[in-house]
Amino acid sequence: MAKQKWNVDVTHSGIDFSVKHMMFATVKGAFHKFDAEIEADLADLTTADIQFTVDLASVDTRNEDRDNHLRSADFFDVENHPTMAFKSTSITKTDENEYDVTGELTLNGVTNTETFAVTFEGQGKNPWGVEVAGFSGEGKVKRSDYGLTWNAALETGGVLVGDQIKISLQIEANPA
Repeated sequence: MAKQKWNVDVTHSGIDFSVKHMMFATVKGAFHKFDAEIEADLADLTTADIQFTVDLASVDTRNEDRDNHLRSADFFDVENHPTMAFKSTSITKTDENEYDVTGELTLNGVTNTETFAVTFEGQGKNPWGVEVAGFSGEGKVKRSDYGLTWNAALETGGVLVGDQIKISLQIEANPA
């Protein structure tokens, strides 16, 4: 099979994240607006080209005050840096249907190399006869690596917001 372009079905896909709050609790959130350009041969995903763009203003942690703070210059600074972007640079097969996808992640005007563990979940035809493919992925990034350093000290020691952000992807795609 040759490489082909795939469209991400945003209504059946998601980008979620979690971060430690007060050193012992976890806050979760999601980004609702994102786009991707994927060119892949499902028989050999190591040759795929992947680009993601996330609209940071679409952040949703189920708390409007916190979401507005995340959009501010203390965190994402969406006025000056409205998107987060990822472009794959290499893909390595690690096991059956398991891959390490390495690429350049740009956030807050800073670009670093990050690796995400991605699973090819399978493919099949939906009820309308369209071929679809499913993928899931996980990774961790340090927000301080991107200049996102706002925090508040706690009386008991430690800080309000953790540095490590866990990112989770669930993607359903169909041929372009």
